[in-house]
Amino acid sequence: MERHDAPRGRPGPRNLITDVEGLRVGQADDARACTGVTVILPDGRAAAAVDVRGGGPGTRDTDTLGASNLVRSVDAVVLSGGSVYGLASGDGVAAWLGAQGRGFTLLSQPGVPPSPIVPTAVLYDLANGGDKRWGEAPPYRELAMQAARRAEAIFALGTHGAGFGAAAGALKGGLGSASYVTHDGMTVGAIVACNSFGSVVAPHGRRFWAGAFEIGDEYGGLGMADVRAEGENWEMAKLDPRPLGNTTIACIATDVALTPDELQRVATMAQDGMARAIRPIHAPFDGDTVFAISTGRREAPRIDGPVDPRPFIVCRLGALAADVLARAIARGVYCAATPPGMAAPAWSSL
Repeated sequence: MERHDAPRGRPGPRNLITDVEGLRVGQADDARACTGVTVILPDGRAAAAVDVRGGGPGTRDTDTLGASNLVRSVDAVVLSGGSVYGLASGDGVAAWLGAQGRGFTLLSQPGVPPSPIVPTAVLYDLANGGDKRWGEAPPYRELAMQAARRAEAIFALGTHGAGFGAAAGALKGGLGSASYVTHDGMTVGAIVACNSFGSVVAPHGRRFWAGAFEIGDEYGGLGMADVRAEGENWEMAKLDPRPLGNTTIACIATDVALTPDELQRVATMAQDGMARAIRPIHAPFDGDTVFAISTGRREAPRIDGPVDPRPFIVCRLGALAADVLARAIARGVYCAATPPGMAAPAWSSL
């Protein structure tokens, strides 16, 4: 049988979510408290959707993205440490955006500010080290405003932003990102803060479960795990699955103009990237959440034929989103270093 090689794409020039045109990312962290905030900032309002799979999520403004609701677009997306305290990071970004006149409005009226839509997801890093004795002044609102002000196309991976105090199973977790540009010009990117109960590496070694999806040596070049995934062997997972203590939160982005319903399918498919990179995943004590946004900078490529091409475009983007998210998870752990006051060993120490 004659074999035809499929057309191939490549990672974007930065291999970051900001390879999607119209996006910037800002980060701020508090080393003393061992926590931080990451802000995904589109240049303008962006169509959006969300998919929540974990049993212990912590979120803000996700209902605005529901299929029967009015807005279904965002001014920013925030990923934060701090559990329920971290939800204040959404307040900080909303205040920063509102001061610039950015936000949703049905009717512009003098003296009436817009309403910035800032969906936020948090992870639990309260017990991962650091001084959390902040009394009535948790740092997340101020950290979020700092992160928004610092938003740029280039940002650091590993122990930064929302990934600063994260732990991925028994290892130091982190903030990861990756991208992919298709042969016909569509771009998909992912950003993720991995604080999972499950392990990102196979037992008895350093190989990532996501090794099959690695491009080049972006997380060590070790290749696929050389062991089988055996039943309930969860080696390198967390031994103490505290409620609300484990969460992987992420955002997928594309430059292709998609509707919120199409983005919902992309977000749903993207969750499989977590399953490719973390074992086990979506547990009762995880809060796994994936946002999906479109900057709308590019129309979908034309497909000749008798059928509607849109579902095929959505299928391609969703499949790529899962792969890119798996890569981003591994990159975040690969780049992470253990900060003072935190016990989880870094992947580099294995």
